[in-house]
Amino acid sequence: MTNMTSTAARLLKAISASKATALAAAVATSVMLAACGGGSEGALDAAAKSAAVAASDASALPDSTAKAATTGSIFYGMNGHISNGGAYDVIGAATQLAQLKDLGVKIYRNDVYSQASANMVAKYAAVMAAGGVTMYPVILVGSNFNTEQDAYNAGYALGKSTAQSYPYQYFEVGNEMEVKSLNGNVDGVYAQHYKTQPFTIARGAIRGMIAGVKAVNPSAKIIVGGTWLHYGFFQMLASGSQPDGTTGHPAVNWDITSWHWYSNQGDMTNACGGTGCQDLLGTLQKMGKPIWINEFGVRPEYGTSNQIAAYLTGSKMMTQFYNVASKYNVQSIQAFELYDDSEGAYGLLKADGNSQKGGYYAFKDFIRNHPK
Repeated sequence: MTNMTSTAARLLKAISASKATALAAAVATSVMLAACGGGSEGALDAAAKSAAVAASDASALPDSTAKAATTGSIFYGMNGHISNGGAYDVIGAATQLAQLKDLGVKIYRNDVYSQASANMVAKYAAVMAAGGVTMYPVILVGSNFNTEQDAYNAGYALGKSTAQSYPYQYFEVGNEMEVKSLNGNVDGVYAQHYKTQPFTIARGAIRGMIAGVKAVNPSAKIIVGGTWLHYGFFQMLASGSQPDGTTGHPAVNWDITSWHWYSNQGDMTNACGGTGCQDLLGTLQKMGKPIWINEFGVRPEYGTSNQIAAYLTGSKMMTQFYNVASKYNVQSIQAFELYDDSEGAYGLLKADGNSQKGGYYAFKDFIRNHPK
């Protein structure tokens, strides 16, 4: 990783000290660990954020459960952190919708980590749907469980309650959950690059989230994915194998493979790690699912606002993703993120939720000139 502190710098203030320490250790094992929408692999401390959620009356049931609108292309998307404080909680749903529409965005990804946050995100989803923007949750479950069954049970409960809060079309289960399974400073392309016990915990949580969602919404589309070259983890999920070499374990099936990619990771079609260089998009395509690049962004330390904007829309990001979309079945690309926040200055707008940065104009112009 070119900057080993860049991911840790994006940790939400709400993450407990022990979890922050654990994540920092996980970051150190990855050659180029991407930023995580929602923080770490999903182990958010909901209690630490309860004040911000309560301030928005998130414990109330959502006002509407209307089916999310899905008209128009969802190729261009955005990440947000609606229930995590800062501008996301201050700037109302109507204003965020207007900003997304001005940019040309049609799909909006936000994290859910508790019943209260699920209800809060659901309220925004109803407003977004009425305005023609599809919203979907990334469900975050931690890894501090003793057994795969314990993790499954926790995942099931949160998956079910999230699905009950709003009839989303898409549900993402987990956020870079493979990271804590890495076995040292490895790329993550082989089974032996992972540790068995944390792998089984992550598998249990993912299986549980899927089952919980499907218990309420059987037609929901399930999204699963990771970052850097960590695809070995997902190949094991799909095959029912695990790092100790055994097979015949519960296999995981999903509908969309999502991936995260940041400026320090280079070219997604020529990704170079300790195991060599490869066409990562081609590898992901072999999993047989449509691909969403549902986090992409430029590290704030990359350069000036104009330099960041140029990289964001340039030959290793939006221009490339647009040009190769049909080749690799890339159905959506979602920028990280709408506002600057405690995870860093990744936003297209500053932390006041109003001041537009260079990336805002570049992103908007790109979409206008490259319709999908």
